[in-house]
Amino acid sequence: MISAGSQPAVVRETRLRVRYAETDQMGVVYYAHYFVWMEMGRAEYCRSLGLRYRDMEAEDGLLLAVAEAHCRYLAPARYDDEVVVRTWVGEVNPRAIRFEYEILHADTGRRLATGFTRHIFCGPDLRPRRLPQKYWSVFGISERNGPSQTVP
Repeated sequence: MISAGSQPAVVRETRLRVRYAETDQMGVVYYAHYFVWMEMGRAEYCRSLGLRYRDMEAEDGLLLAVAEAHCRYLAPARYDDEVVVRTWVGEVNPRAIRFEYEILHADTGRRLATGFTRHIFCGPDLRPRRLPQKYWSVFGISERNGPSQTVP
């Protein structure tokens, strides 16, 4: 959740429409789909910064392995609702990154869910590795700010 006075530097919004296949027998979005939406928001966030996962993988052998995922469900989304996935970096260092998410109903602005995913930078062998320095400025890492920082 973004609180007053702690606005992150870069927030990206991804809009999507709830498909019938994403709903369950109760007529609401099945819980696991929120994690799919977070992944969509994360990919669009990186793309908006000029980074594409497939390029990071192909050019640098860099993978972002999910180490932790959390979602707090606040209100249901239903078939054909338009939702907005707001994505930003909450914390980053040369070994890991935490993305934060807020999922809103597009028409009402009602908060449907909040969550985060924490990723470890690793190589194709899935062993942890440092984020190549060429990506540091994109994610707001600088040597003088220390090894770990919360992004404002």
